[in-house]
Amino acid sequence: MKIVVIGGTGLIGSKLVARLKQQGHEAVAASPKSGVNAVTGEGLAAALAGADVVVDVANAPSWEPAAVLEFFERSSQNLAATEAAAGVKHHVALSIVGTERSPDIAYFRAKLAQETIVKASPVPYSIVRATQFFEFLGAIADMGATEGRIVVPSAMFQPIAGEDVADRLAEVATGQPLNGTIDIAGPEKAPFNEFVARRVKASGDARPVVGDPKAPYYGAPIGDTSLIPLGEARLGKTPLATWLARL
Repeated sequence: MKIVVIGGTGLIGSKLVARLKQQGHEAVAASPKSGVNAVTGEGLAAALAGADVVVDVANAPSWEPAAVLEFFERSSQNLAATEAAAGVKHHVALSIVGTERSPDIAYFRAKLAQETIVKASPVPYSIVRATQFFEFLGAIADMGATEGRIVVPSAMFQPIAGEDVADRLAEVATGQPLNGTIDIAGPEKAPFNEFVARRVKASGDARPVVGDPKAPYYGAPIGDTSLIPLGEARLGKTPLATWLARL
């Protein structure tokens, strides 16, 4: 099976391409580095020729509200049109758990716009909504740094390892289109600040981590259940302790 991974050289895409190749598929990493730009359409038709499945895990280079919205709208529209012309049988999009629950976060609004375009396309689809990745915990801590401590939300959190995201995407990409959405999350759930504190401690950082229900997440307030699955979710296998031990 030929599977084209848009954003195939990034954090999740590179892991997914490796998984698919291990399973014997023809996995193609498509990104601007390989001459494929979904936003401009450059190289897209050639990359998708003969593809059975397209998995979109591309990330926007800028999270400025207008820029991130334009990125996901244009790339998704170009992918939908090119896939339909190429006869692609299944489109898989990686999105975020709770996109519709945090409308004040520009990135979430952009991902929701992406989902809308995917659903309107004639190409059968699967949307995989993931919680935040372990790999982002350090950057999240940096955003909350202030006056010798780290202040982050105290909302519930259920982050997942990037490798587990790739595994779930591989399962979905090689299966039948869902024409629907599934949630994936990590195996542990706890307040946001507890995960961040464990990541900070593992890096040798002695700064205290404080959970504040009013602390913003990417510039916007979040509710206690904004970032976790509210219904059934497929869970990853990697606990945070195992991931931290590899640092």
